[in-house]
Amino acid sequence: MERTKYFSAFQSFKPVEAEQTISSGVQDILNKSFIANFTPKVLATLYGCLDLTTLNSTDTKDTVFRMVAQVNQFEGTCNMPNVAAICTFPVFVEVVKQSLLAKDVKIASVAAGFPSSQTFLEIKIAETELAIKAGADEIDIVLNLRYFMEGAYDELTDELSAIKESCRGAQLKVIIETGALVTPENIQRATILSLYSGADFIKTSTGKCYPGASPEAFYVICQTVKQYHKLTGNRVGVKVSGGIRTADEAVKYYTIAEWILGKEWLNKDLFRVGASSLATDILHRFHSKSGESIKSRCS
Repeated sequence: MERTKYFSAFQSFKPVEAEQTISSGVQDILNKSFIANFTPKVLATLYGCLDLTTLNSTDTKDTVFRMVAQVNQFEGTCNMPNVAAICTFPVFVEVVKQSLLAKDVKIASVAAGFPSSQTFLEIKIAETELAIKAGADEIDIVLNLRYFMEGAYDELTDELSAIKESCRGAQLKVIIETGALVTPENIQRATILSLYSGADFIKTSTGKCYPGASPEAFYVICQTVKQYHKLTGNRVGVKVSGGIRTADEAVKYYTIAEWILGKEWLNKDLFRVGASSLATDILHRFHSKSGESIKSRCS
């Protein structure tokens, strides 16, 4: 495919705003709606949109099993939804599959050379297929930044499309690694290439190699996803991850998504937050805002 085709696709989107304009836009959104959104209802929604994640070199079957057990124990104990998914390395998908009892909680797996994406396409496809065979419902991969930086858009989109095909119906979340892309234009272009290559979610960061999510980067992703919906009629999800540890931070991203994409995106089918320790803080803040009687039911 000729490069002119890609630039034609880029040009079908509004030019990305200047960094200062983006920062002002984010601050304006938060000034208008952040405090109003810091409610038990929003905190409950956020909890139900969590991808509860463990991606540590020290993970073991036992540590993964204990995380799943906590999700199982939470089921039905509080007037808020359970987490949206449990996300692990591919080798632990079977552990989650065998021990997960909670209803409507998906199994997600990183794959395809996570977190660097610097391996052979054949290995990426094989790892994706093995994770799905083990029981994964969702696959989180990292955009091939080498191809992106080289402007090798054919290779980039062919790779994403091949991985998408290997998902065999499982949802594909493409991590564009906003901290490495740095500029709003790069973030917009990486999002566009991922969207047209079959991504079901656009995700900010791994939190492993580069700076994690930022409200400004998420703003650009949301604006691009919104324009894509207007151009194609397709709704694609957004996922924020990489260093999100507090309820305050999560509510900020929720507020940006609500303002740009609308309330129809604010559910686990189209909005996710990836984190490990965030769940505890959301529950704590939910308790404090809902009263002791709710706290006793959620403990």
